[in-house]
This record gives sequence, C-alpha cells and structure tokens, in this order.
Amino acid sequence: MRIDQTHRTWAIASGVILGAAILLWFPYALLYPGGPGGNTWPGLIYGALGYAMMLFAGLMGARKRVPLWRVGRAQAWMRGHIWLGALSLPMILLHSAFVARGPLAMVLMALLVITVLSGITGAILQHFVPGQILAAVPLETIYEQIPEVRDQLFEEATEIINKLCARPDEVALAVSSGVISPGIGGAVVAEPDTATELTEVQRLVLRQVYSASILPFLRDPDHSGSPLSDFTKASLYFDAMRRQMPVSVHQEVTDLEQICEEERQLKRQARKYLWLHGWLLVHVPLSLTLLVLGGIHAFVAIHY
Repeated sequence: MRIDQTHRTWAIASGVILGAAILLWFPYALLYPGGPGGNTWPGLIYGALGYAMMLFAGLMGARKRVPLWRVGRAQAWMRGHIWLGALSLPMILLHSAFVARGPLAMVLMALLVITVLSGITGAILQHFVPGQILAAVPLETIYEQIPEVRDQLFEEATEIINKLCARPDEVALAVSSGVISPGIGGAVVAEPDTATELTEVQRLVLRQVYSASILPFLRDPDHSGSPLSDFTKASLYFDAMRRQMPVSVHQEVTDLEQICEEERQLKRQARKYLWLHGWLLVHVPLSLTLLVLGGIHAFVAIHY
C-alpha cells in the first residue's frame, strides 16, 4: 500500500492522539504521587490504549482469514493497521515511563520495538517496490503463475530448437506418414514450411548451445550459473549465435533471446516479491507473540 493522500486523515488523527497523550503525560509525571509508572491509574490507561491499538492492528490478519469478519473496507483497515500499530509504541513508552521493569517487560519492549520497526520497513517497501517492479519488469505476471509461465517459455524454446534442427527429409516423412517425431524435451517437429536448410554442423551447434546453456538457464535460472542471467552477456551470446547461423534463422535466434529476457524478468520479479513480502516472516510471528505476552502481562499487572 502506498502512503499517499488517502492516509491524511489517519496521519492527522494519530498526530492529534499522540500530541494529546504527551501533553497529558507531563503533568501526570510531575504531579502524580510516587511518580509515573505502569502500575498507576494513568499508566494503566496508557497501557490499555497501547494494547488496544496493537489488538486492532492484529485483527487485520484475522479479518483476512475469517470471511465472516470482513467488516469495513480492506484499505481502511490497512491504514489503521499502519498508523495505530506505529502509535502503539509511544503509548507503551508513556505507559512504562520509558523504563522496562522486570524480565517480561523488557522482552515485551524489545518485541514491540522490533515489531513496529519491521512494520515501518514493510510500509516503506510496499510504497516503493511495486513501482520498481513495474519499471524493472515490463512483462510482470501474477507471482503464483510464474512456474506455469516458465514451463511455457521452456516449451516455446524447445519447439524453436526442434524446428531449426529438424532435417527437411525427416519433416516430410513425419508429415506424410503421420508419424510424430519428438525432439528435445518431447516437443513435436515442425511443419515442412518451417524447416530450415542448415548444415549438420549448424544443427549440432544449435543442439549443443541449447543443451549446455539455454535449457539449464530456463529450467533453473537461479543456480544455472549461465551467462544468460546477465543482459549484456546474453546479448553478446546471441549476437555470436547469429553470426554463426544463416540470415534465414536470425528471427528464431531473436525469439530465443527474447524468451531468455522474459525469464530474467521473471527472476527479477520473484526476487523483488521476496523483498516485498519477506518482512512478514519477521513481523507476523513477532506480532502474535507480542499480543499473547502483552495479554499475560496485563492480566498479571491487574490481578497481582
């Protein structure tokens, strides 16, 4: 979610609440008998407000998972999650008078700081990374569909190689007899009008290039170690291929080059997606732990 003008109301309300809380805290800290602390009535009010804000932020996750809880618009919940979640930290600091007394309080304060910081990090990523994805990945696809798109790219590349490497006599025989002649990866040999007059050496070179570089890159782009992972090296690689092949097959070589470029874009998208959502692996479990321990802390503080 981008932090834009739609957040203005939440930002103003959060600023007003924080300002009022700070203004009220100073006379309380100066005049309250025994000084400020989490066990005083004003301190308990600050603590209750801070924990309520944390609960509201945590309820957004429950709202996503329980269909019956879909109350209000998701965008409004997200804005509240961001601003009230961030506001909970200063409220808890005011509650504790900036001192963590006891092991549980220290753990809770550390969890709260890390949780809020991870949430702020996530908000920053959500604001900037989507625009970077659009700029770096013009052919962006739905993240969950990336494996299917990769399979399609592999099949397209395999079909191109099989068309180029099929000898005209084999193609004519396969079509006339109705026999399907498989090529690399089990793809079907092309129709006669797509068969290209290449020498046996050129066909061998194409198959070796495909097997040694293009195929490993398309199948495992993250660990192939292929020069095709880099745009500049890939351009030089395919330029060299075109120089070794007749002009009649340059378009097919360009198609292979474009397929590898699409794979690089998928790889960049997957990497940025991890940046965009990986912070949740820290934020979500810490938030749940914070809510549970915060509830225990509140129960113990009130009853004992």
